[in-house]
Amino acid sequence: MFGFHRFKPRPDKTEAPALPEEVWARTIVDVPAPRKSLSRMSAEPAEQADVSQVSLGQEKFKIRFASTPDRRQSASLLVKKMYSWRGYATEDALAQAEANRITLVASLQERVIGTLTIGFDSAAGLLADQMYKAEVDRLRAEGRRVGEFIKLAADRDIHSMRVLAALFHLAYIYGRNIHEYTDAVIEVNPRHVGFYQKILGFQQIGPERLCPRAQAPAVLLSLSADYVAEKIRQFGGQREAARGEHSLYPWFFSPEEEAGITRRLLSGR
Repeated sequence: MFGFHRFKPRPDKTEAPALPEEVWARTIVDVPAPRKSLSRMSAEPAEQADVSQVSLGQEKFKIRFASTPDRRQSASLLVKKMYSWRGYATEDALAQAEANRITLVASLQERVIGTLTIGFDSAAGLLADQMYKAEVDRLRAEGRRVGEFIKLAADRDIHSMRVLAALFHLAYIYGRNIHEYTDAVIEVNPRHVGFYQKILGFQQIGPERLCPRAQAPAVLLSLSADYVAEKIRQFGGQREAARGEHSLYPWFFSPEEEAGITRRLLSGR
């Protein structure tokens, strides 16, 4: 059974919640998983305390919070590499720590292979407000607590569904289980909308506009945490049993593993 527990939010919701100091430097989960290519799901290559350590073939990759300048710089370099390869402009947005953002970095040995940043709503708003304030405000007006996913990048040479699934699941755990956010938004190139709809169930809520940060067209997608919770309950950790499911959710952690990760993040163990 899915073991989700509600946690009390911090009184100050303008910053990401504090975690025990031990969390910032320790591997919390070790989960074996085989290599499998993202190219089976998309015609294109897939677009820091340690949080998880997962097997990739015979090797293991780790996911850490980008809690040091070196980790933030490594994440920025991967983002620049992958965005430049697609012809997008980039900003060095991960070089400095920000109170309302958390960056996750996946690394194989010492090589950074994936990164994802979670932005939390604050008095300064979200990056998505720059182009889609009306759309995000509608969610806020409904009483939704909105976060955003930004700066997602995955190394083209790895192509592991497990890497991408681990990044998104840990972002979900941190956003919903710890911070009690109800929805996530993401700005993506219109060519990639189908990919995000297929792998996670995102829905488009904003029209195509030119993103000044990337100098490329973008649309706004949203994802309900309740939807993610149900998909994890149905498919999380069931890669063999869910062969007919083409999303990333069978590659997510199981509900029991998720509950354990949440407890460890909160306790620092």
